[in-house]
Amino acid sequence: MQSLLEQIKKRRKELAFKQHDMLLRVGISRQQYQRLESKGNPRLDTLELIAKGLKSELLLIPQEKLNAVLAALAEDSEKPIGSDQLPEENKKSLTDNPWQGLLGDDE
Repeated sequence: MQSLLEQIKKRRKELAFKQHDMLLRVGISRQQYQRLESKGNPRLDTLELIAKGLKSELLLIPQEKLNAVLAALAEDSEKPIGSDQLPEENKKSLTDNPWQGLLGDDE
């Protein structure tokens, strides 16, 4: 399992963000962010800011649930994202009425 700092760096790269992009995303200078990724010991509130800036969430996962969570994440990453996952009848109705179901109604 990767360290938290390695996971942060990997997520940043997945999103194609550079270290200096974090200034605009969370208010951390490139130098501060670089230090955090390489050997930092960030405070919890800093980690929460970085997670939001990387479109992520911090979670505390009980060890006995870790394998189940990792398996679910691996399964989820294999599924394509998009309207191709919708049943055929929903594709047409969403095209006709993109607001369908937005407020919880069935019409």
